[in-house]
Amino acid sequence: MIIELAILFLILALVAYILGARGIAGFSMNIAKWLVIIFIIIAIVAFLL
Repeated sequence: MIIELAILFLILALVAYILGARGIAGFSMNIAKWLVIIFIIIAIVAFLL
């Protein structure tokens, strides 16, 4: 679930960047980055347990 949201925000950031909305693109990329970090942490915890 989290990785799908990260991919969605990454695509949104790329489309916004292409259309010239760099503020929205940066914000979306920041959200995607944090979602990927959360996904990695959850995956590591699940692997260890």
